[in-house]
Amino acid sequence: MLQNFKAISLSYKKAPLDIRELIALDENSCRQFLQALKDFIQATDILVLSTCNRTEVYYNADTDFSQEIVKLLGITKGISNISSYFDYFTILNEHNDAVQHLFDVSMGLESQVVGDMQISNQAKQAYQWSADNDTAGPFLHRLMHTIFFTNKRVVQETSFRDGAASTSYAAVELIEELTADIADPKILVVGLGEIGADVCRNLKDSSFTDVRITNRTLTKAQHLAEECNMQVLPFEDIVQGLKEADVIISSVARETPFFTKEMIKRLDILSFKFFIDLSVPRSVETDVETIPGVLLYNIDTIQNKASEALQQRINSIPKVKAIITESIEQFNDWSKEMVVSPTINKLKNALENIRQEEIARYVKKLNPDEVKHIDNITKSMMQKIIKLPVLQLKAACKRGEAETLIDLLNDLFNLENQSEEIQL
Repeated sequence: MLQNFKAISLSYKKAPLDIRELIALDENSCRQFLQALKDFIQATDILVLSTCNRTEVYYNADTDFSQEIVKLLGITKGISNISSYFDYFTILNEHNDAVQHLFDVSMGLESQVVGDMQISNQAKQAYQWSADNDTAGPFLHRLMHTIFFTNKRVVQETSFRDGAASTSYAAVELIEELTADIADPKILVVGLGEIGADVCRNLKDSSFTDVRITNRTLTKAQHLAEECNMQVLPFEDIVQGLKEADVIISSVARETPFFTKEMIKRLDILSFKFFIDLSVPRSVETDVETIPGVLLYNIDTIQNKASEALQQRINSIPKVKAIITESIEQFNDWSKEMVVSPTINKLKNALENIRQEEIARYVKKLNPDEVKHIDNITKSMMQKIIKLPVLQLKAACKRGEAETLIDLLNDLFNLENQSEEIQL
């Protein structure tokens, strides 16, 4: 089952956000789903990767189980009409396509934000869940460790992961620059639309510990605060929150500015305050910057920062693809050698049986030192005898000619009747 790796993928490329949200798996659901897959489909090397942008299943099997996988996903998520969503999935039944796709996804080539730094950790987490649920076999273990090594090469040899290539990433990076000389800066996020929520999720993964969020709809703030482990500031207490904050991130959706010059003047600012306006139309009046101690950054500043990083990443894509190609070639060589591994073990066992049978004929006539010397000499001989056939088998694998040599060795040494338990 070494050349039957498959994948089924639901991602932002075909499925809108409401569908992706419906089907996404948290850790508990993912573990439950892995167990269902393990129990109900005849497959090995099962990996489930679920993020905000994709839910994917990888598996090793002779049969296409995509229909069954979608049905089991529906059972796991409690979606009775899951089959109606089947067209949103992409099916990859060719081994090389599935392997290539997992590499591309794990490196961030398939992310909405090219080079997404979170995806490599999400792939590691998915692999850990597979290992914990005993759905990872030798093939998947080797594949994932090859991917992790490839990721290190991408980080070390390219600019693919450099800089903040999304607006929310860039906003957090700007905050880090602005507060570099402030101990434990206080951050207030006002407005939790899509971009405001994304900033919170990125702040969650940063070094900032004093982050408060506020929104006119309290329940929305509470849900996001629970997800990101942040504090909720009641919206009616926003003036006090503004006085205490060092950085205010505004993502308020309205036609006229929410933060006016007159409002900010009444705060009696005693130290620097940084306003980052992520709204369109703008939610912070431009002339608030005329107030001493107030500095304002708008969406254009952030997006220019993100665009520069994105272009740098795009320029690195050819190098990233070349590194992936090298890694896949090396992985494929290992996969091919696995095909001949049973034959190599059987050949070793056949020669070892001969060696032990011959030693047994004379061992009674020898003293312990002589037995030890004979054992060492014959083991060394066996290693040298088997070296060339093993090298020839591995070379035949790379040429795609292993089957003929395997048949020849099977006939010469009657390997079909050999046990694989004895090792040199």
